[in-house]
Amino acid sequence: MDKGDKGWFRGLRVRGNIYINLAAALALMMLLFTICRLVFYFYNREFFPDMTLERFLLIQLGGLRFDLSAVLYLNSLFILLMIIPFNFRFLAGYKRFLSYLFLTINAIGLALNIADTVYYPYTLRRTTLVVLRQFENEHNGFSLFFRFLIDYWYALVFWVALVGFMAWVFRRFKVEGPQLKHKATYYVSGVAAMLVIVGLVVAGMRGGFGESTRPITLSNAAQYATAPKDINLVLNTPFAVMRTARTPAINKVSYFESDADAEAIFSPIHHPDSSQVPNRLNVVVIILESFSKEFFGIYNQDQEQGTYKGFTPFLDSLIGHSRAYQYSFANGRKSIDAMPSVIASIPSIEVPYVLSHYSGNQVTSLSSLLKKEGYYSAFFHGAPNGSMGFQAFANTCGFDRYFGKDEYNHNEDYDGIWGIWDHKFLQYYAEQMNTFKQPFYTNFFSVSSHHPYTLPAEFQSRFKEGEMTIYKCIEYTDYALREFFHTASSMPWFKNTLFVITADHASAQTRLADYQSPVGYFEIPIFFYKPGADWHEMNPTIIQQIDIMPTILGELNYNKPFLAYGRDIFRDRTRPFAFNYLDNTYQAFRGNYLLQFDGNRSTGLFDFTTDRRLNVNLISQLPDTAAAMESYLKAFIQQYNNRMVDDNLTVRGPKK
Repeated sequence: MDKGDKGWFRGLRVRGNIYINLAAALALMMLLFTICRLVFYFYNREFFPDMTLERFLLIQLGGLRFDLSAVLYLNSLFILLMIIPFNFRFLAGYKRFLSYLFLTINAIGLALNIADTVYYPYTLRRTTLVVLRQFENEHNGFSLFFRFLIDYWYALVFWVALVGFMAWVFRRFKVEGPQLKHKATYYVSGVAAMLVIVGLVVAGMRGGFGESTRPITLSNAAQYATAPKDINLVLNTPFAVMRTARTPAINKVSYFESDADAEAIFSPIHHPDSSQVPNRLNVVVIILESFSKEFFGIYNQDQEQGTYKGFTPFLDSLIGHSRAYQYSFANGRKSIDAMPSVIASIPSIEVPYVLSHYSGNQVTSLSSLLKKEGYYSAFFHGAPNGSMGFQAFANTCGFDRYFGKDEYNHNEDYDGIWGIWDHKFLQYYAEQMNTFKQPFYTNFFSVSSHHPYTLPAEFQSRFKEGEMTIYKCIEYTDYALREFFHTASSMPWFKNTLFVITADHASAQTRLADYQSPVGYFEIPIFFYKPGADWHEMNPTIIQQIDIMPTILGELNYNKPFLAYGRDIFRDRTRPFAFNYLDNTYQAFRGNYLLQFDGNRSTGLFDFTTDRRLNVNLISQLPDTAAAMESYLKAFIQQYNNRMVDDNLTVRGPKK
């Protein structure tokens, strides 16, 4: 050994240093995540109006914290394999393996960010593991995936470009070594470096050293958001997915000292008059895919200087003979939010009930209650059986039959992606009901107004696209409903039937500015039609999806106690109320006002009837109104969360 070999730090240098290269690789990913955030914003900028430079810079600053956490989570194995103080980490084969590991893991992370950029308009929230689980039961997963790639080919091109750039830069990092020639120094310093790096990585994953109680979660993004929707810009999708992998979304809350105190303000238990005689009407509930109120002429007579006609001439005419409501809201933004809301009067709070840890709870549903009254029940959804978990939920609710693509059994009428064309399946629906013993309750869920917005070949020249690709599908389904009612009207059960027509959620495609707000994002039709009834009113009040079940039961003179989070809109004298959840914010509609509540404090109060775009925050001007609405909302949330956790969703109480 020559004299120089005895130097403790002989060979140490910056070039080729394994730790410098590790830091550079992680910095590269931070840069790419920032680029993804910028692209996310510019692609979806219509959802973030009035963006200021100060607001934008705050978002970017906060985003770095969540990007660092995500990058460290994604690369935790890569980091560990880089810093273990053994000489084999400098072998060519080992370095090649680490290169493939780094590129693969981070390519997936970039793919999640880019996919969410184009998917965000459909959900208005960052995709979480809960959202991804809704596709577990899809038999047409490959078709959906390839259709997604075709429609959003530019997203794929952008991903390929980013991955190519990442690979090009990463392969210029050259690790040389071992640099320290003195063995004792090499191993001691290696272990010390490993401990320091592990500590720093853990701190970065948790969101900093100051978070002593728990790691940062999605809710921490509100710290950097001056508007609730900005939370989605602060976050990144890999973080949102990983942070929701194991954390239950529904937890007990204690806004009030006891659940009894909360129940004194809001109770989901209904006590109808036990002496009333049942009205044995048939019940038909039709849920239309993505049918925003924006598409109806009758709801929008003040739009475009009174010239707006809409795309639903038949439904507009039917509403003219119905009980309809000017302020009608969905309880969520996805189909799986709508199912429990409409059928069981259970809203979605933070996570869809169907996908929650509590989806196995005993529930009160229209089908289960009416079955005890002698009703036959059936659910119709033209998708492949099992799609979206609808069949499983229908079974949970106690439907006697489920009719899907398999039961229809004519593949020539399959659209190739979502299900049987609406005009075909609606006729099948009418024909099947004609075979049922009365009274019956049925539920129909349409499919044809879903992305990618295609039409059967025979209708492609009849219904034109217009300014939005969904318009032609709305017109087509409206036509299919006209034909359904024409067929059904000649059947013996028709005149003894209560029809309820609504949508699962509002469309991601909007054109009118009034519908591009936290109010418009949830506005859907909800109306009741009964042949021969003298109904022809547009009531200027609030209704929501969870009101459908108790209203139907009220019209049937159902006379036993039941649990429902909504109200009987025809008879209940309590103040109308609506609830939904957006951008990690609870929204409560009551009277003329919308209250926004972040879980800890109220952040906004708006007169949504005159200020549809929510430009004027009245919370400082009307503190008493805000306080009263907040108290009611807290009671609602506590009754929901605590009953959900306790499996207490029936009048019988918790499961023993």
